[in-house]
Amino acid sequence: MGKNDFLTPKAIANRIKAKGLQKLRWYCQMCEKQCRDENGFKCHCMSESHQRQMQVFGQNPNRIIDGYSEEFEREFLEHMKRSHRFSRVAATVVYNEYISNRHHIHMNSTQWATLTEFVKYLGRTGKCKVDETPKGWFITYIDRDSETLFKERLKNKRQRADEVEEEKQEREIKRQIERAEQLMPSASGSSQPNESERVLLKSEDGGKIAFALGSSKLVVKEKRESSKLVFEDGESSNPVKVKGAGGNVGGVVSALDELMREEEKVKERMNRKDYWLCEGIVVKVMSKALAEKGYYKKKGIVVKVIDKYVGEIKMIDSKHVLRVDQEELETVIPHIGGPLRIVNGAYRGSNARLLALDTEKYSAKVQIEKGIYDGRVLQAVEYEDICKAAV
Repeated sequence: MGKNDFLTPKAIANRIKAKGLQKLRWYCQMCEKQCRDENGFKCHCMSESHQRQMQVFGQNPNRIIDGYSEEFEREFLEHMKRSHRFSRVAATVVYNEYISNRHHIHMNSTQWATLTEFVKYLGRTGKCKVDETPKGWFITYIDRDSETLFKERLKNKRQRADEVEEEKQEREIKRQIERAEQLMPSASGSSQPNESERVLLKSEDGGKIAFALGSSKLVVKEKRESSKLVFEDGESSNPVKVKGAGGNVGGVVSALDELMREEEKVKERMNRKDYWLCEGIVVKVMSKALAEKGYYKKKGIVVKVIDKYVGEIKMIDSKHVLRVDQEELETVIPHIGGPLRIVNGAYRGSNARLLALDTEKYSAKVQIEKGIYDGRVLQAVEYEDICKAAV
């Protein structure tokens, strides 16, 4: 048997050593070769194969480092998800478990020099909950998959509840209109009430709708005038004024106007969100980080919305597609008569047309087009709640 044969004690010892984890500083990630000592690593660095790999690395070092960093992060989080999905654990424990695999991506080939930097990166990006203690860094995995499914279920449930509530409001409005029409013939011959008298209007189910000044006789306006006021100027908060029997003009709150205002408040509470991005609108990029590439204050069209707060923007000039957070975007106001979309507030998602601008109050007068609110005029909508529609 030769000195370095397969079954010699030295050969067996070398194979046992090779199976274990060696020192990371003597590992070459480009060649995926683990050296046993400093001399072996030095000899490897002088080899022809290593020199060829370094030439490949020198052509585009950033791309290779970014690739190793992404793969290291993905495998690290995958190990966290499998082993410590719902527990708070020390970062060093997770790292030691991860590097127990001999063929893992080594940290010395990534953009992070130390484990502390990598843990801080996970905390900044929201992929793990990170906290520093006297015993070191502790991390908790954030299960985005379960959270996403849970949020999606809540969103669908909320949308169904909103639709049911809106249908109830519409049916209530119709019932009030029909009741007012039925009361008009009986009240047309009655005398006008005094300002000091009061009448309470109630709905069919007994709920309070509105109250108006008057005697025991109901205050009713003509059908055409009331309908015009409610549906053409739903945003107006001025009370309806009628002339009393003595010739004095008093403020009388119409039941339908009060009902419309309550409906506006309910819609505002339901549709006012902290996100406003939607597909098919024109936005302006306000990120100064993109100024070097020429995208600052340039306009683009939102082609896709990701997780409600991030949009894929197709630039109008260059046709490039960018992924930008809504905090770095700004709504665009169209020209007078131009199409727009209401992106937040009571009429969120409605298509409208710009009628006028109030530069002092930073608001706009718009008219809704299509849908159940077709033709309704909104007197004062803030600039942030409307955006130009792509045509």
